[in-house]
Amino acid sequence: MTPVRQRPPLVADERTQLVGWLDQQRAIVFMKCEGLSAEEAHRAVLPASPLMTMAGIVSHLRWVEHLWFEVVFLGGPAVGPGLDEGPEDADMMVPGVPLARLLEEYGRQCAVSNEIIAAHPLDEPGKHADFDEAGATLRWMLIHMVEETARHAGHMDAIRELLDGKTGYY
Repeated sequence: MTPVRQRPPLVADERTQLVGWLDQQRAIVFMKCEGLSAEEAHRAVLPASPLMTMAGIVSHLRWVEHLWFEVVFLGGPAVGPGLDEGPEDADMMVPGVPLARLLEEYGRQCAVSNEIIAAHPLDEPGKHADFDEAGATLRWMLIHMVEETARHAGHMDAIRELLDGKTGYY
């Protein structure tokens, strides 16, 4: 099921606005994947970016959520594609993995991230000693994730249009 695409309230506290904008971009990721075939989800349409597929982006966003909130912020173990000895961009290498599974994993990861965000002050810095970025506050990480997710949602706009001509934001 696609999450509801809804802007945060015009007047709300900072946390509500930040999480609201992030949730809206996350919902756009789901929307851009609606109705894709397995072949379309894994088809690369940008010649210089063979890993930039709809499925690859969903996987990447799932692992970026994990990295920023569970690893860098909470200080958890740095495990997962791209965080170990594997190849660069391993998080985007998902041939044969069903898009539905990738979206389910992404949705679960977003829920975990939202639980972490809800449980900590926005001014709290990260904890992972191996990442310089852990010196940033949760607020900074949230703003970064809005940027990261929106940037890739924009990639998905272009990819979807090249795949089947479908456009739209809402």
